[in-house]
Amino acid sequence: MATTSSGGEAAHATADREVLISRVIGAPRELVFEAFTRVRHLSRWWGPEGFTTTTRSFEFRVGGVWDFVMHGPDGTDYQEWIIWREIVPPERIALLHGESGDDPDAFESVLTFEPAGEQTRIVMRTVFPTKELRDEAVEKYHAIEGGEQTLRNLAAYVMEVARERSTGRGPATAGETTTEQETGQEGTVR
Repeated sequence: MATTSSGGEAAHATADREVLISRVIGAPRELVFEAFTRVRHLSRWWGPEGFTTTTRSFEFRVGGVWDFVMHGPDGTDYQEWIIWREIVPPERIALLHGESGDDPDAFESVLTFEPAGEQTRIVMRTVFPTKELRDEAVEKYHAIEGGEQTLRNLAAYVMEVARERSTGRGPATAGETTTEQETGQEGTVR
């Protein structure tokens, strides 16, 4: 029996077009999942080392869009656009990621959040439209290293939030922050 991807496509059919990255994070999966649901969290950890993010619009719901710019450490700006395709709290998020809504090179990503004792294993599976686009992302844009750095930044961020909450310095849940503005958020990834 063939394993299928989120779109029903056999996994072996996409093996030469995909990148798979995972990491165990020392925080509960509800908190790790929450880090994807609010722009104030995303703007603090999203992206490889040295990148910052400016959000133009953010709507976390199936069919909603996150429109943002990633600022590279060399001053290059990257136009980014994500549409959320599936959201199953706190287990799974599927998305389409490109430069814009009509980007023919946009790629699919599925993130799964698996409990690992008191920690969380996050698995990020990205499938590119072609093997050539996958190879270009890996070789030219260092997609694997960038993905690993992004998950490392996420791990550091959620552990910081968990510490703040355990000492009563941070909100217990994202819903407790009602004054958050969901656009124009900037953040620096250390």
